[in-house]
Amino acid sequence: MTTTTDLQHLAEQAGRDLEDASALEILTWAAETFGARFCVTSSMEDAVVAHLASRAFPGVDVVFLDTGYHFPETIGTRDAVAEVMDVNVITLTPRQSVAEQDAEHGPKLHDRNPDLCCALRKVKPLEEGLTGYDAWATGLRRDESPTRANTPVVGWDAKRQKVKVSPIARWTQADVDAYVAEHGVLTNPLLMDGYPSVGCAPCTRRVLEGEDARAGRWAGSNKTECGLH
Repeated sequence: MTTTTDLQHLAEQAGRDLEDASALEILTWAAETFGARFCVTSSMEDAVVAHLASRAFPGVDVVFLDTGYHFPETIGTRDAVAEVMDVNVITLTPRQSVAEQDAEHGPKLHDRNPDLCCALRKVKPLEEGLTGYDAWATGLRRDESPTRANTPVVGWDAKRQKVKVSPIARWTQADVDAYVAEHGVLTNPLLMDGYPSVGCAPCTRRVLEGEDARAGRWAGSNKTECGLH
């Protein structure tokens, strides 16, 4: 058995060694290192990392959090990815349905306490869903926000005691767009309808001209992250 200390050292060394590697090389390393104990997480904003991972590891597990608050377009993107890509889509759900959460905490918890809502409907289900894995991949990019500017391509997720792989951390939006165009990768239709960043429907609005790409997430509050990263 590999200890968490071993995994942490492995992650930190890989972060240094793979800083200049391509996204596909980073994912190939993860697949070869962890095998079935590696998965990709996807919000189904687009399927770029899932597509990349399927090239490095055909049949890779792609974990999706169904919060119960997603736009229909997001669920449709998930279903399309499962249908056409060489991946195994796994849908995680919170312990409570939206109705059960409303009964316990009151309706529209996302408006009154978005941090608690995210914790119940995103953070906790992901923690439970990642139990069987040593490493997970995300689509984080350094150019998305100041809080993500120092994202390593491979790092140590101290909160979950797992290796965290961010193969497109060094990419720009132009890189993402070019990859989507070259490979015909599935994307959420909302990206073409004024939503450059797609989250849960109650907490996501269209972005106005000149606004930051993530300005539509939790608009009107100081919240910038859901707590997953």
